[in-house]
Amino acid sequence: MSVVPAQAMPSGITGGSSPAKAAGPAGEAGAAEDVPAPLAAGARLLPALVAVYRAQLSRARVARIPLLFVATFQSVGIMVLMRGVVDGGAEARSVVAGSSVLVVAFVALNLLAQYFGQLRASGGLDHYATLPVPPSAVVLGAAAAYASFTVPGTAVTAVVGSALFQLPMGHLWILAAVIPLSGAALAGLGAALGLLAPRQELATLCGQLGMSAALLLGVLPAERMPEVVSYTRDLLPSTYGVEALARSFDGQPDWPAVCADLGVCAGVAVVSLAAATWAYRRAAVR
Repeated sequence: MSVVPAQAMPSGITGGSSPAKAAGPAGEAGAAEDVPAPLAAGARLLPALVAVYRAQLSRARVARIPLLFVATFQSVGIMVLMRGVVDGGAEARSVVAGSSVLVVAFVALNLLAQYFGQLRASGGLDHYATLPVPPSAVVLGAAAAYASFTVPGTAVTAVVGSALFQLPMGHLWILAAVIPLSGAALAGLGAALGLLAPRQELATLCGQLGMSAALLLGVLPAERMPEVVSYTRDLLPSTYGVEALARSFDGQPDWPAVCADLGVCAGVAVVSLAAATWAYRRAAVR
């Protein structure tokens, strides 16, 4: 019986598999590994906003009591000092309204500017940049969390000031509109200052200057200011919240004027928060 040598056998009937067929499955697996996995869909605005708000609220809970104490004590002290030079009338309403909104400015403008300035300097923005959340949710969540701390202090300041200057308290429910609108306007401004400042020290300085402007232009009666300074006062976002609260101390408040002031405050809040969102995008990509 003759044996055919392996070299003479046709390649099509050899017992081994061809190199192309052997490499086929491995090549297909390698190609499958090269295809990137699909990314998860980005979070919607409202759930992301709630998540950022709760995270910021729990993070700042440790500093809650000192913040409330400092902001409230500062405003009450200013009213006590002004009590010696202001007896009543329109000037007393301006002092109480300005001191109450100053609590909002201290937290929403000053502290938020420092927070975002520190976040940018320490590279903390990289953490938020990796999360699938809209930039507006980060800004709005942080602003809402910081503004929430102002509610007790603002209410206490308004009640103490009303009792100190013997002002009616029947319309203090207007704080339910003044606090969020003024807080949103000042928080957006504070976040924008902190994100746009090239250095952390400049962000702190801008926040302090903004709070000082809210103190001088909001607490002091407008009638005693020079005309040039009164124009600067109109540019401050918190001015319209102060005016709305001061009008509510009247026996018969001018409600159309109050609504107009709150409407301007709401418009400024939208613009300032939009500017803060743009500043966040600009700082996050650098």
